[in-house]
Amino acid sequence: MTRPVIGLSSYREPARWGVWDESADLLPSTYAGAVAAAGGVAVILPPGHPENADAAVGRLDGLVLAGGADVDPRRYGAQVHERTAGWRVDRDQWELALLDAADAHDLPVLGICRGMQVMAVHAGGTLHQHVPDLVGHEEHSPGGAQFGDVSVDVVPGTRLAAAVGDKGEVRCHHHQSVATHPGFQAAAHSADGVLEGMERPDRPFWVGVQWHPETLEDVGLFRSLIAAAGG
Repeated sequence: MTRPVIGLSSYREPARWGVWDESADLLPSTYAGAVAAAGGVAVILPPGHPENADAAVGRLDGLVLAGGADVDPRRYGAQVHERTAGWRVDRDQWELALLDAADAHDLPVLGICRGMQVMAVHAGGTLHQHVPDLVGHEEHSPGGAQFGDVSVDVVPGTRLAAAVGDKGEVRCHHHQSVATHPGFQAAAHSADGVLEGMERPDRPFWVGVQWHPETLEDVGLFRSLIAAAGG
């Protein structure tokens, strides 16, 4: 049986391993592990020249935009909030170009955390730059390497509900969230009203979630991506 090939966007960061201390293209292995567990083959897509995005996407069956740093607020016409930091111009350019190509090829896409935010910005939407300003707490991103345990309600009848059910506990690590999302419909919210999932009704599978499904034992969301990619 042919297994769908799924591209994973990645970080480019200073890293240390063995005797080396230099820039590296990296991604937590949980992403590739979730793709493999769901029946796909993962390939890493390090930040590259935007003109090469179509060549990369043309060889894929599906795309995952992974979590990471904040999106540059200038991408959606906003002033920089004091808590917004660490954006990567090269990664923003690359992932937006990947989405251009994925849209042209009608490629299934799953956006995770930052990835969902990039999908919204690509569509002409905007972001809330610091969720605690909206909800008055930091449960969505407790700090450091700790995930926040958040309850979500998923809209019945959506692709997201078909993948994960109508309710659930998820693991979050985001201090920003999607404010506006042209072309997407809301698919999940947390109890405090933060948008935790969205999807495009005009595509077989363009889904974004604010949580980190790659860290969960249930890989239902990845199985749905693989099913769409195999189709």
